[in-house]
Amino acid sequence: MNVALLSKWHVHAVDYAREAKENETISIQVVWDEDTERGAEWAKELGVAYEPDLNKVLSDPAIDGVIVTTATNRHKEVIIAAANHGKHIFTEKVLAFSVKDCEEIVEAVEKNNVQLIVNLPRLTESFYLYAQEVVDKRLLGDITYIRCRVAHNGSVPSSENPKGWLPQHFYNKEECGGGALIDLGAHPIYLTNRLGGKVKAVSGRLNQFYQLGVDDNALVMVEYESGAMGMIETGFLSFGSPQQLELYGTEGTLMVEGQEVRIKSKHLGTEDWIYPELPKPIQSAMEQWVDSISNGTKPTITTEDIVNLTAINEAAALSDKEGRRVLLSDLGMKQKI
Repeated sequence: MNVALLSKWHVHAVDYAREAKENETISIQVVWDEDTERGAEWAKELGVAYEPDLNKVLSDPAIDGVIVTTATNRHKEVIIAAANHGKHIFTEKVLAFSVKDCEEIVEAVEKNNVQLIVNLPRLTESFYLYAQEVVDKRLLGDITYIRCRVAHNGSVPSSENPKGWLPQHFYNKEECGGGALIDLGAHPIYLTNRLGGKVKAVSGRLNQFYQLGVDDNALVMVEYESGAMGMIETGFLSFGSPQQLELYGTEGTLMVEGQEVRIKSKHLGTEDWIYPELPKPIQSAMEQWVDSISNGTKPTITTEDIVNLTAINEAAALSDKEGRRVLLSDLGMKQKI
């Protein structure tokens, strides 16, 4: 499967190039980048050609798929163009800034019968797979509250990096669409979307602690159609903050910190905490992408996961801007979250 790398803008572009090189099915053929110098240098590092004309890359019949790591504000135009040229697409979260834009992208993908996947990596990890199993088996009874936190210290200033270690273009609101919530907050959003079910409304607070032009600390309260509530926490200001996932129910509690998981349930024959054996991780998003193209298998990361991620981001940003609770129905979604 011949692929083109489209831009080194995103911090994870190098990771995806490495994973592609390590995958025996994938062959990187060419690099395109809106920044000619950056793209040419990257192509030289990878030992492949650099092509400054995106249309030439997409028109090349030898290219089967593209790995898109452009600035997020370019996703829509680049991904729709790729789909219209019959190229399969792997990209980084989020797909787009609005549900409307996501649905236009999905429409182009479906019309051209190509495979699109957005990397939502924690949906393939052991802790999540176990949490989903616990919810599906109702070991916690009715879920009443969910809390999920993913944060790091990327915006904390140091003598070496006065604005933190994140790339400075991550503070460009036009390119990124926001800050901590739309980037790092994607992880707790798509996890709680899966575990909590359909969302009714959100209330968001996006704070600028260091006044960098985008939010560096964010909190989103979620109301689910089931009656449960949730809290999504993220930020670029926390040193040593572990990933945390907490599920509370009428018949049990599940606690995740990092990869350590413990459960207490009325259905497990003890009132003590149990540290369960976790399932093995499943295929990465890139492996699923390749498998779906080569063998027709259905990825576990779905269109609903992708669109619903943007839906929560869009609603939270609107809530923060207008100082009100936002119903998901306000976004006019064709696909229900």
